[in-house]
Amino acid sequence: MHLGTIRTTAGGTRAAVRENEHAASWTLLDAADVGELIADPGWRERAEAALAAAAGAGSGSGSGTGIDAATVDTETVDAATALLAAPVLRPAKLVCCGLNYHDHIVETGRDIPEYPTLFAKFADTITDPLADIEIEGSAKVDWEAELAVVVGSRIRRGSKADAEAAILGYTVANDVSCRDWQARTLQWFQGKAWDRTTPIGPAIVTADAISPKDGLAIRGEIDGETMQESNTRELVFDAADLVAYVSQFTELGPGDIVLTGTPGGVGLGLRPQRWLRDGETLTTTIEGIGALSNTMRLTPPAGAPEGEERS
Repeated sequence: MHLGTIRTTAGGTRAAVRENEHAASWTLLDAADVGELIADPGWRERAEAALAAAAGAGSGSGSGTGIDAATVDTETVDAATALLAAPVLRPAKLVCCGLNYHDHIVETGRDIPEYPTLFAKFADTITDPLADIEIEGSAKVDWEAELAVVVGSRIRRGSKADAEAAILGYTVANDVSCRDWQARTLQWFQGKAWDRTTPIGPAIVTADAISPKDGLAIRGEIDGETMQESNTRELVFDAADLVAYVSQFTELGPGDIVLTGTPGGVGLGLRPQRWLRDGETLTTTIEGIGALSNTMRLTPPAGAPEGEERS
């Protein structure tokens, strides 16, 4: 099942569901976004009844959902023209992991970590899967293709098995980073938490339909040139590892998001180093989930060199 949030012509948003990436349309649901939808423990029954009703298949039991699909009002949007927002617009917690792909750790010259390296973002760092990314004041804007994990139920001090049960599904993210600000201190926060710089989407694929443990190809491109190419098998700490670990010190709930880190090939690790330029389009793709496409609108500080650094 795919869950998404669609921007409406009236200026609002609606949660939506479709069977898979081949579905011709999205079925709208009675919730503002996926985060609001999954706060209801009965969200899956609601979603399945809406799909059944949209297909004209519900006339009694609601196909076993416990909801009569014949009584469900449905509205659909063509998948080809739907304007998707970030699936979860305001997660209560957005936790990120750095240095979590073997190849990225090698390019930074660090040792394999014993524990995850974590930092947090605010909800307003999130932006839409096709949004332009505007940054004013950084000369070293970098790309970080990432798998994002969306939590579906509450978990506190959970085991790995508990974490696997708590995961709603997976989506695509890019942890766009301002490296010059990040390098000002030993703490990464100020280079990672710029407003509307973390695209997420286009949809959440539920955990019963896909698993990063099986190995999903992940790729980051700039104007069609591949910069990052790896596989989720390269993760040091997998999705359940991270959710279980984070839950030891803070409870996670429906709609919370955990970013799992980026593979090698970021601009910081290249020689010469290479930074995003104004007008370039950053495309982030994960096999079986989908792609983000974000055009950069960058205004570096006065006098800063553009694009790359010799070192």
